[in-house]
Amino acid sequence: MSLSKLNAGLSREVAALQEEGRAKAPERVIVDYIAPRGERGPRYKLEGSDLEFIRMNSNSYLSLSHHPGVLAAADQASHRFGAGPGAVRFIDGTFSAHVALEQRIAAFTGRPAAKIFNSAYTTNLGVALALQNQRTFWIGDALNHNCIIRAMRIASVPSENKAIFAHNDMAGLKAAIEGVDASRIDRVIVIFDGVFSMRGDHAPIGQINEVLAPHRERFAEGLVTIVDDSHGIGAYGATGRGTEEVCGHQVDIIVGTFGKAFGVNGGFVAASPQVIEAVRQKADTYIYTNPLSVADCAAAQVAVDIADSPEGVRRLRHVQHRIAQLRAGLDRLGLESIPGVHPVVPLLVRDTDKTRRMVQGFTDHGVLVVGLNYPVVPQGSQTIRFQVNAAHTEADIDQVLGVLEQIR
Repeated sequence: MSLSKLNAGLSREVAALQEEGRAKAPERVIVDYIAPRGERGPRYKLEGSDLEFIRMNSNSYLSLSHHPGVLAAADQASHRFGAGPGAVRFIDGTFSAHVALEQRIAAFTGRPAAKIFNSAYTTNLGVALALQNQRTFWIGDALNHNCIIRAMRIASVPSENKAIFAHNDMAGLKAAIEGVDASRIDRVIVIFDGVFSMRGDHAPIGQINEVLAPHRERFAEGLVTIVDDSHGIGAYGATGRGTEEVCGHQVDIIVGTFGKAFGVNGGFVAASPQVIEAVRQKADTYIYTNPLSVADCAAAQVAVDIADSPEGVRRLRHVQHRIAQLRAGLDRLGLESIPGVHPVVPLLVRDTDKTRRMVQGFTDHGVLVVGLNYPVVPQGSQTIRFQVNAAHTEADIDQVLGVLEQIR
């Protein structure tokens, strides 16, 4: 047997991605973590470099992954129950840590029930599989995350049973819902990101609910809203309740992650007990794979507890101050961004070559950022994305702005 022909074919496909500008750069390897000291936050070492880097490209918004309580919980759970669950949830792979985390995140999001997954990505896939049938219609925002787009495909949603509206365009949403034929559709799912990770802006949940209100009773099995608030939960709003808190309005079902603001691993869906039981019975990405380890669950529960405490609020306030500092610096330098108060702060460069040069310039000066070029973003929207974390200090943000002033 030989892979030579397959290797050649795959190499051509990867070369095509590179030609289109969609290929991923080689992965940098983090080899060390240097704890905060003095006026500076944590630094990271990369394989092959002597520099100490500030990470402005991490989703760990509350900087909880090195919290002593989080680490201790993971350690204690592993020593008690072992490193892995040994089975899927249905075959005695459910431990008390799984149940406790589900109860905790349900309470945090203000829902009666929740189910946890290995990631928010697999959560969205599982929710779509659980809710989809031949008489279901899906409506989504044009800038929804890949996992939502992929979820519709995996759930085999036919093209005639879905509609896409332009980003945060309420006229487009209104046209989409008005176009659904209630004589052949029993349930409608309107699904969108809470915070859009490329831009740092959020879905206007109040306006969405207002557009949908006249249609709530048209369908035999309801009109349901789902938000994937992975970038919002824990990091957004006065108490970290995410986009719902910022907007002052709720959706029906919320999907989120423990892998961003909470700094651990895993995803979740929170909703009614009936929805959660349907997910448990029908979601392939829950049924046929091992669950999170007990270490992940114990660590995540402590992280949620911290986020839901005075310490969590202090961390959130600190993040908000650093966001304001970074945005003020961008304004002072006369640079363009998309307005917002989320830890994702985009710098609009609007040129592919310049974006690449600036990303390299940041790297050369010990700052890790993400460059977003076409076709990841539309032509003319090329962006450098900064992500502010609770571990960033005032001096860190000043250093980042100083580098930006040099390389701009």
